[in-house]
Amino acid sequence: MIGIIMFFTALVMLLMGFPVAFTFAAVALMFAIIAGLVETDFNLGDGFASALDMFDFMPFRIMSIMTNTILMAVPMFIFMGVILQKTGLAEKLLESMAKLFGEIRGGLAISTVLVGSLLAASTGIVGASVVSMGVIFLPIMLRHKYSPELACGTICASGTLGQIIPPSIVLIILADVFQVPVGDLFKAAVWPGLLLVGLYIV
Repeated sequence: MIGIIMFFTALVMLLMGFPVAFTFAAVALMFAIIAGLVETDFNLGDGFASALDMFDFMPFRIMSIMTNTILMAVPMFIFMGVILQKTGLAEKLLESMAKLFGEIRGGLAISTVLVGSLLAASTGIVGASVVSMGVIFLPIMLRHKYSPELACGTICASGTLGQIIPPSIVLIILADVFQVPVGDLFKAAVWPGLLLVGLYIV
């Protein structure tokens, strides 16, 4: 029960606009103190001591994450996505694809899907892909009389391809959680990813 209350407390604090890192840290600390007080029948001294005992293994947890070679790839992919976004390479890619498929019926939607898959393969970051394509492609698609539902749906669906097309940050984290080789997950995700691209275009 306390886990459900903890989840909704964090959710409410996030909706109020508090930063994510500080929200999770504050909620964890607050509920550790509450659990310690409940355990010691609200004896303040023993309750705080019990709450602090819960954090004894935190240094070991932090150290195990810092020395995890699989997770080292995550900041590199995020950095690569930021570079693509800040340098304008993603925008140029979108514009080039639009020129290539612009004359075909539904060409803008097709180019959006293809660019989404290329950005997914190069960055692995959903947020960067969706924002870049939304800023550039959405006004163009609306100007060419695409329905807002189709335009937004195409952009959002194409942006989420970053979760399955390798290299994907999500797959790297899953490989660490399930203790399986990252390469095996990448190989397994290639064909489903390409199948999704084909189905979106169709």
